Amino acid sequence: MTEFIPPGTRWFALPSPFSMKRGGALHGAHLAFETWGTLDAARSNAILILTGLSPSAHAAASVDNPEAGWWEAMLGPGKPIDTDRWFVICANSLGSCKGSTGSASVDPASGDSYRLRFPDLSIEDIANAAHALVQGLGVQRLACVFGCSMGGLSALAYATLHPGGTRAMVNISGAVQSLPFSIAIRSLQREAIRLDPKWNEGRYDDVAYPESGMRMARKLGVITYRSSLEWSGRFGRVRLDSERREGEDPFGLEFQVESYLEGHARRFVRQFDPNCYLYLSRCMDWFDLAEYGHGDADAALRAIPRGGQDLARALVIGVETDILFPLQQQEQIADGLRAGGADVTFAPLPSPQGHDAFLVDIARFGPVVAAFLAGL
Repeated sequence: MTEFIPPGTRWFALPSPFSMKRGGALHGAHLAFETWGTLDAARSNAILILTGLSPSAHAAASVDNPEAGWWEAMLGPGKPIDTDRWFVICANSLGSCKGSTGSASVDPASGDSYRLRFPDLSIEDIANAAHALVQGLGVQRLACVFGCSMGGLSALAYATLHPGGTRAMVNISGAVQSLPFSIAIRSLQREAIRLDPKWNEGRYDDVAYPESGMRMARKLGVITYRSSLEWSGRFGRVRLDSERREGEDPFGLEFQVESYLEGHARRFVRQFDPNCYLYLSRCMDWFDLAEYGHGDADAALRAIPRGGQDLARALVIGVETDILFPLQQQEQIADGLRAGGADVTFAPLPSPQGHDAFLVDIARFGPVVAAFLAGL
C-alpha cells in the first residue's frame, strides 16, 4: 500500500476518536492540507477549498513546494483567488491517499494498512474533517467555502452540518445527489478494479497491483470528464501512424483518441491507491442532501442560508457540456439557496471541456470567480 504525498504537505490531527457517519471511528487520524496567504487579525479572510476525488492539497505552488498545483492558474497573488487578500486553505479529502488518513494509511490498532478495514466513508465525514481543520487553524467562520466536483457535494455538507460556518459558497459542478448515469459510471469503474485478480479483495502490493483494473477505471472516468464536442474537436477520427499501433494485436489501439486515453490512464494508475479510489467513488454515490430535508433536497437547500443569516452569498457554476454533473443540477443548487434567502449568482458556462472545465478553462472560470470574490 502506497501513499502519494506532495512535498510541502502539512498535517492536522483530527479529534480522536473521529466518529464516522456510517459507523466506526478513526483513532489518531490526520488531514493533509496546505495554505497560502496570511490570516488577518480578525480571522475573517479564510477560504477553504474542497477538492474533487483525486487531487491533493497542493492546489498551487508555494515556498515549500514550487511545483505547479492542480489549480495553479486560479490561485495566487493577483489571480482570481487572490492570496494577497485571502488566506486560502486546501484540504486533501479524508479517505484519500495524498496525505490524509485513508485505507492506504496504517491502522494504529494493527500496525498494518487499513485496506478494507477502513470504516465506510461518507461525504459528511469529509466535510466534518475539513471543519475540524478550519477550527484547528483558529477560524470560526469562513469567508467562503469552495467546492469543485466531489468538493461541491462536500461544500453542501459542510454548510448543512455546520450552520454559520461560512459566509459564502462557490459551488462548481456540484450536486445535491448523484444522478443514475453518474452512479452507473462509477459502479463500472469500481467493478473494473474489483474484477482485476490482482486486486485480491484489497490485499495487493506494488508487485501484484491491479493495474489493468485501475487503467480501465481511469479511462471510463476521463471519458465522462470531457464532452463529446471536445473529443471530436481534438481527435476527430484521426488514426495512429502504423508504427504507433499495438503490434500484432488485431484489436489494439488504432485511433488517436484511444492512444490519448491509454497514456492518460497509465500515468494515473500508480499515482492513486485503488482501495482509496473505491472508497471515495462510493461515498459520492451515497451522498443525498435530501436526508437533511425530510426526503426533500430542495427543502434541505432552502435551510442552508437561514434567510441569509448563515450563508449570505453564493456563486454556483455549471458547464453546459458536463455529462457527469449536468447543468440542471447546479441550477437546482442555485434555485434552492436563493429560495432560502441567499444572494445567489448562477453562472452556466458554455465551455466545451465538460466536467473538467474548471481545471482548464480558466479564461471563462477566472473572471466569474474573481468578480464574485471582489464583492465579498
